[in-house]
Amino acid sequence: MSDSPISDPAAILRHGVDPDRLRGLIERERAAYSARRPRSAALAAEARAHWFDGVPLHWMSDWGLPFPLFLGSAQGSTLIDADGIEHVDFCLGDTGAMFGHSPPPVVRAVAEQAARGLTAMLPSTLVPEVGRLLAERFGLPVWQATLSASDANRAVIRWARALTGRPDILVFNGAYHGMVDDVHVRLGPEGPRLRPGLMGQVYDVRRHTRVVEFNDVPALEAALSDRQVALVLAEPVMTNIGMVLPEPGMHEALRRVTREAGTLLAIDETHTISTGPGGYTRAHGLDPDFFVLGKPVAGGIPAAVYGFTREVAKGMAAARAADPGYSGLGTTLSANALAFAAMRATLAEVMTDAAYAHMTDLAAELAEGLRAVIRGANLPWCVTAVGARVEFMLAPAPPRTGGEAGRIGEPAIEGAIRLALLNRGLVVTPFHGMMLVAPTTTRQDVDRLLAGSAEVVAEIA
Repeated sequence: MSDSPISDPAAILRHGVDPDRLRGLIERERAAYSARRPRSAALAAEARAHWFDGVPLHWMSDWGLPFPLFLGSAQGSTLIDADGIEHVDFCLGDTGAMFGHSPPPVVRAVAEQAARGLTAMLPSTLVPEVGRLLAERFGLPVWQATLSASDANRAVIRWARALTGRPDILVFNGAYHGMVDDVHVRLGPEGPRLRPGLMGQVYDVRRHTRVVEFNDVPALEAALSDRQVALVLAEPVMTNIGMVLPEPGMHEALRRVTREAGTLLAIDETHTISTGPGGYTRAHGLDPDFFVLGKPVAGGIPAAVYGFTREVAKGMAAARAADPGYSGLGTTLSANALAFAAMRATLAEVMTDAAYAHMTDLAAELAEGLRAVIRGANLPWCVTAVGARVEFMLAPAPPRTGGEAGRIGEPAIEGAIRLALLNRGLVVTPFHGMMLVAPTTTRQDVDRLLAGSAEVVAEIA
């Protein structure tokens, strides 16, 4: 387990934090966490016998805690751990439960479908309705379903290469598109490099993946100029390296440049679905060739979708004609009946205009409240937001590129704040300082988070 070591006191000071006070906070909060959670400690010890790193997914050990926090139950915006301690959840499964844990319409739909069958590799009777709901909401007329956004992004990359006959793709520096080999390329001082920590990669994906900085239109134009790039895969707002907002005109330029180069454009909305009912794409009038959405689309049941234009669909049909019945894409459990029941309930009954109005209004209050906390502590930090998604960043102004965003974080500070908030019954994401507001989040929940944040910041500033 990481204990957020303070390896560079000068870096801590640059962020307006006292290293000694930070060290003291970490020690106190780690001791308090361990003392209050004997059941989680026992489960962690037992799990280490058969699970790598003591958890079924190694990400679950990345919270910087003395041992993992084991889940007892979760409902709405309330998470109760294995020791019975209640928390207000602003992590929400890192977007997977963005509309609250176990929304009642999804629970009902899942229970009813489970009694009728889970999977049969046949289309559910709900397929036509879910397709209509997706098309109406997001604007793309044709769809396919997968189990995760990683699967969807892999499929989109493969289809784009097949349709264009081109070998390369382009991503933006610092973007995250899941467990997809092709996208793990970053910009270093001497040019593109494999992402540090990428395990078991046996070939150099830089051969067919190009990378430029977000908001750098001239670099994008240069990278596409030889007309060898099949696809640009982009988050409309970069979200997994901190939050990097598009500058005015960025998306218009992205669409213009890709069209001029004959390159297809995919918008990955897996995180930016926080923007509004139709995601960032509908809110800002984007016009992609592909659209990807995972995590929350089925209310927490594993599922994802990708949509595309009719022109793309025609090209896909022609490409499949070379070997009918086989494309090398898809998995047996993709588009299972249980996932479609959950998707229908989420799209029709959970992701409503009223839910988003509540989420975005309350998130705006949270963002302004956090700015006030930062100003009150005289810290050189900022707050960014996209709809219901809010993040504090350890820089005086929001970064404009992924490269800038990657240089401003400080794990010791972020980890200490996360741990201290957790001990105060407040859960934020284990990555950066991101928080989500759900339809089930209350103003009292936000006030509690702001009060806890002010208390923690006062201890270290």
